Amino acid sequence: METETLDWEPPAQRKCDLDLFHTIGEHVAKGDTFDETLAAAIDFAVWLVRCDECVVYVGQGRELVPWVWKYSGDRSVEGSRLAVGDGYAAALAEHRQPIAISHDVGETAKIKDFGAWSADPGETFVSVPLLARFKLLGTINLKHRHPHAYSRREFNLLSSVGRLLGTDLRISQLESENSDLLLQLETRKLVERSKGILQRNLGFTAEEAYHALERQSRQKGRPIKEIAQAIILSDEVQRSSAAD
Repeated sequence: METETLDWEPPAQRKCDLDLFHTIGEHVAKGDTFDETLAAAIDFAVWLVRCDECVVYVGQGRELVPWVWKYSGDRSVEGSRLAVGDGYAAALAEHRQPIAISHDVGETAKIKDFGAWSADPGETFVSVPLLARFKLLGTINLKHRHPHAYSRREFNLLSSVGRLLGTDLRISQLESENSDLLLQLETRKLVERSKGILQRNLGFTAEEAYHALERQSRQKGRPIKEIAQAIILSDEVQRSSAAD
């Protein structure tokens, strides 16, 4: 009967990588900033596979942009962007697991699943997807000057980190979207209230009142929310003075 050969690692190493993995989970659980969580993830990845460069890309629209990196000797990474639907970013979205990328003599990129990764001498470029469900939200790119033979344990840990970070990023996005919606709702309420004041005091129609708010916003270079708040405050002061 055939049995699967497991990668053996010293107990001290197992304890250390799991401790670092636990640190990432703590950042997510406590709701720390995404940058803090990413910093912990980069420290973990660099320690785990001893890579020479680690760059995290985060999705913005239809692109992945460099967000944070470590040990990068090439400053061009700051301006690099990846189109979500092209190249290895498209392969990550399709495979939804870490991939290795190598180049042949003609510089044609070859994308490999873990089953095809080289154990001798190893891989020099691995990209780990940040996933939320089936959506690609970013990548962790790991580069080695000298090939590194990845173990199944390293692959599984990196995959888990990618899913953990992807979920955390999606939560951050949803919180931001919710905050924007609440701000829009608050602004709408203030605008409607200030429109009512202008209609009552100046005899404006609803449309004329809104145009007056927009005009003041442009002239003073202030958000329409602030103009509406000023009108409401002025009305409250006048009413309070009249009551006295």
